[in-house]
Amino acid sequence: MSFNQTSVDWTAGKVTRAIKKRFENLFKPILKFLTISFIAVFLLIVYVQKVEILWMEVVQVPLMLPHLSPELEGYRIVQITDIHADDWMTADRIANITRQINDQQPDLVVLTGDFVTGDADRYSPALKSFAQLKAPDGSIAILGNHDEATDPQLITNVLESSGVRVLQNQVVTITSKGAPLNIAGLGDAWSGKDDMEKVLQQLPGIGASILLAHEPDVADRTAETKKFDLQLSGHSHGGQVSLPFIKLVTPPLAHKYPLGQYQIADLIQYTSRGVGTSGIRVRFNCRPEITVLTLHAPTPESTNIL
Repeated sequence: MSFNQTSVDWTAGKVTRAIKKRFENLFKPILKFLTISFIAVFLLIVYVQKVEILWMEVVQVPLMLPHLSPELEGYRIVQITDIHADDWMTADRIANITRQINDQQPDLVVLTGDFVTGDADRYSPALKSFAQLKAPDGSIAILGNHDEATDPQLITNVLESSGVRVLQNQVVTITSKGAPLNIAGLGDAWSGKDDMEKVLQQLPGIGASILLAHEPDVADRTAETKKFDLQLSGHSHGGQVSLPFIKLVTPPLAHKYPLGQYQIADLIQYTSRGVGTSGIRVRFNCRPEITVLTLHAPTPESTNIL
């Protein structure tokens, strides 16, 4: 081999090594980025499907109700909503939620609808776990749009046989320590089963009044009546996925009051994130919620402020 040929081969090899090193320097960061991204996406999927969806938050909500009798100072209501019994939200999971509710030592438990996602024949038996609820003043429920879309009577029967009273445009007055507390249950608004006028006709003229309404956005209508201190709702699931700087995606009748506490004229509205899911079985930055509402009676100082 001639000197010139050797020189050419050496130069070609040097160029090849340089090109290879350049490609390695270029693709190593890209490969590293793709690997990290894949791991991050995998962990995020695991988190939203396996971790947060089970990570129950007990939310403490102190509320002063203007018409609450002093005898009911410190009265505790535990609210859950949007159970959505299905292949995932099984009787065992509901039994575990029931135990967590009992741990809060409620005076009253309220359940604000959507007990099943669909197929009540198959999934409503799981609701029998609510027979283990323990509260001195019992458990009261209303139905949601998913319940009305399947078999509302079957769901009602299962709940009532488990000791949960279901209200459909009805009012029940609880007497605790000699003082009245009115709990009204509005029929599902999305399904056209709501009858506010019928509710108002049954409402006593004394005591604090609380309305259970599955869809939160009926609160404007509730406030207009000037008859209720508090409305408790669900339906929105808090959006299930809450991303920074992005508006929550919520169903109809849950756009205006989708999450947490609001003040609408003299009415307090509270919308719970719920305990189940529907549509997609994920939660992100929106943990399932058991709400503990501790009621406080007005004091002379607060009355003067009002």
